[in-house]
Parts: sequence; C-alpha cells; structure tokens
Amino acid sequence: MEKKSNIVLFVADQMRSDSLHHLGNEASITPNFDNLLEEGISFKNAYCQNPVCVPSRCSFLTGLYPHTTGHRTMHFLQREYEPNILKEMKQNGYEVIWIGRNDVIPANTLKTEYCDQYYDGIRFENTRDEPQSAFKLEGKQPEITEEMMKDDRFYSFYIGKLKDSEGYGKQDWNCLQSVLDYIERKTNGGNKKPFFLYCTLTFPHPPYACEDPWYSMIDRQALPERRPDINRLQNKASMLYGIRARQNLDTWSEQRFNELRATYLAMVARFDHQYGLLADKLKEKNLYNNTNIIIYSDHGDYTGDYSITEKAQNSFEDCIANVPLLIKPSKEYQVKAGINKALVELLDLPATIADMAKIKLSYTQFGISLVHCIEGDQEHKDAVFCEGGRIHGEDQAKESGHGRTSMYWPRLETQQSEGSEHTKAIMCRIGNLKYTYRLYEDDELYDLDDDPMEIKNLIYTKEYQKECHMCKERILQFMVETGDFVPKGRDLR
Repeated sequence: MEKKSNIVLFVADQMRSDSLHHLGNEASITPNFDNLLEEGISFKNAYCQNPVCVPSRCSFLTGLYPHTTGHRTMHFLQREYEPNILKEMKQNGYEVIWIGRNDVIPANTLKTEYCDQYYDGIRFENTRDEPQSAFKLEGKQPEITEEMMKDDRFYSFYIGKLKDSEGYGKQDWNCLQSVLDYIERKTNGGNKKPFFLYCTLTFPHPPYACEDPWYSMIDRQALPERRPDINRLQNKASMLYGIRARQNLDTWSEQRFNELRATYLAMVARFDHQYGLLADKLKEKNLYNNTNIIIYSDHGDYTGDYSITEKAQNSFEDCIANVPLLIKPSKEYQVKAGINKALVELLDLPATIADMAKIKLSYTQFGISLVHCIEGDQEHKDAVFCEGGRIHGEDQAKESGHGRTSMYWPRLETQQSEGSEHTKAIMCRIGNLKYTYRLYEDDELYDLDDDPMEIKNLIYTKEYQKECHMCKERILQFMVETGDFVPKGRDLR
C-alpha cells in the first residue's frame, strides 16, 4: 500500500493577511513564513467565508458556506450529523490529533468521532474559552466599575507588554509543547498511521498583548499607513459606525494606535516563531519532507483601522476577510514556490486535504482543491465570497449575553439593534473589484487597484454601474449553486 503523507494544519486566530512581512508589511517580523516561500506557496488573495470564528471554522472544516447550513453565529455550532474533515480523516485511516481551540462543535459534545486525541492547552477534556476583560487579565481580577468602563482603554482590547510567558498567552505555549511531544512519541514507537494534526492557537486574537522578545522587536516607525477613521468616511456599513461610537477611542492619538498595532504584530511574530519550532521538530524527526503543512487564520482583525478594533460579523474589508494561507507541500509535489495571486477561499481546504490524502470526501461540498495552484496555476476561482449577518427579528442570531463589563460589548450591543447594523450581507470579489450586497442598506463597491484601503464606495458612480450588475448577478448564481445540497443516502417512502 502506498504510504500516505502526513498533514498539519497550523491555525492562527484573527490574523490578517497584511500582517506578514513577505506580503508587504515592513514592520512585520515573520522569517519562518517568509522563508517558506522557497519551498511552498503563499496565497495573497485568500478569503475566509465569515469574519468571526465559529462560522468561519464551520465552513473551512466542511467546505460548506455559512448560509448553506445556517452557521452564521457564535452560538450555533456543528451538530453530530454534519460532515467535518476531522471525521473524514479519521475514517480514512489517519491518526487525528486536535490541539487548541474548539469553536466548531458544542462544548458538551464528545470529540470521539473527530479525533484520536484532543487537548485544549489546559486539560484533556471538553472545554471552551470564555472572553475576559483586559482588566481581568492584569493580575488580580477587580470588580469592574463605571469609572473603569469610562477609561478609553477599556474597550480597545489593548494591554501591551506582558512581563513573561506565564500568564495570558500561556495556553498557546502549552498547545505547542503538546504538538512537539506528540511528534516525539510518534517517532519513538508510536503507531504507523499517517497523522493529521490540527493545531489551532489563540494568538494574535486580542487582547493585544505580548511578551519580549517579540514585543520589543517591532519597529514602530515602519508601520504601514492606518486606514482613516470611519467617521471621516461616507457610505460604509452602519455596523462599523455603531462599533466606533461605543469603543470610546476618540482621544486616541496616532502614537497610541501604533502601539496597539505594533503589539498585534508582536503576537504575529510569536506565532511565526512557534511555527518555526514545529517545523524544526519535524525536520529533526525526518518527517518534514513527507508532511504537507497548511498555515492560515480563521479571519482577520481591524487592529485600529477605521479607528476600531476587533472584528465585525457582516463587514468584509480586507483587514478581516483577507487571511494568510501558506502551504508547504510534501516532497511528492512539483512546487512553483512563491506568492500566488489566485483568488482562493478557506472553504477550499477540505478538498485540498482530501486530494493530498488521496481520499474521496463522503459528502457534497463546494471547495476546489488547491493542488494545481501549488504546481503553478495562478488562477483558481473567478470569484470568492464572504458573508454574515441576520434578518430582522432573528433574535437567536443577536448573540446577547455580554454586558457592558465585557470588552466585546461595543460590537455585541450594536448587534442588538433592529436597524441595519447587524443585517445580512454577501461580499463578492472578482478580479480587482470587491462588491458587497446588503439586504437592508446601501451596497458597497471598491476598486482595490485604485483604493486598497476601501475608502471610496463606488456604488453610485455612473462609470461602475455595469460592474455592479455583473457582481450582483454573480452573487445570484452563487446563492443558487450553494443554497443547499441533497444529503447522501435515501430514506424509505
């Protein structure tokens, strides 16, 4: 029987594509990811299918769009009957190791069908993280007062320099050590199955905080230009104006935003370093050449762009929708190494993994394998999509439950509105054009060649009306193609 190659998914949380040095960020320090271009691919135009974690993960682990199965909120996770690439790999003879974040299946669901081992970075059992206030992360956990909430740092997610690696952020180090320990065991008498390692860390998800040496490595003077304050722009999504009004960052200077942005890049640098340790361990154990490594993030982060932080569920600027996606294939592939400009989606990952594992997925899905791009193709899909939001009255999608003492309150409070803020939208990118169809407010159109910061909405510009109609028709085709699928198997009539 042909020996199958191993597969590693090394996943960040909330890492934007332009946080990588080789994709143009001069302040970024990502040598391991940059050097990967000598033997692998970095997809410059990779998009997630929803800009928050649960819907994105439910999509990239299945190859199904969020609307297809209704995964559009943080509190509707996968059900046991739904497909998942972890299940598929286990059923096809791989040893599946799941380390790190969940945000895919309910916390009270056993992971037996999904993996052989699961470790969340704290203990070997079903747990999930709960968001904390930045003030709770600084040593003692005082009672949150009205005065503290008036502080202009409170909703910024900014902490800054951590004194060491023992507090906030320790969980990622625990996960990485568990990965390294597994590789050691695997080569010291473990079973002979090929392994599928799904390692999903927390950094650079805010709060924005990092320890040295990474915190001090970032050159604040080399940071790229920040996107202008949303309050200076017109015809953007109402969600962004709502978050901006609540995050209380009016008094922030450019220097303070730069400190926040530099801290975020420090978190990215630490994630890059951790990948380097993983790659070195695979090389030490002679597993590197026979292992396909896929590095990506579930979505991005505003990081002070438009004078807001965190993310939004139904806005699709490249800050939060365009994500890193790097692939270092096993030695069996002829690789056209470097930056690939094809339009690709995270939803393409299950098809890619199945192609690499030489298996056939047991269910209908909408992804297309990226292997042909690894081998040199610079074209993949004519259009890519990202979506989110709800219809009026869809109370179960509001995600209430976080009071004003939560850092997430500005976004979650805005989501409670029955105005247009949290309503349905679909983004479609075709070539250099990025169009967003909005159900209850004005659509958006940006020419990314002329306007990479997505500042000037061209939706009412006469010269672009033909392009608007083209994008709208492509979204219609997309919804007809992917609105549902017939489950496999037949029921008795």
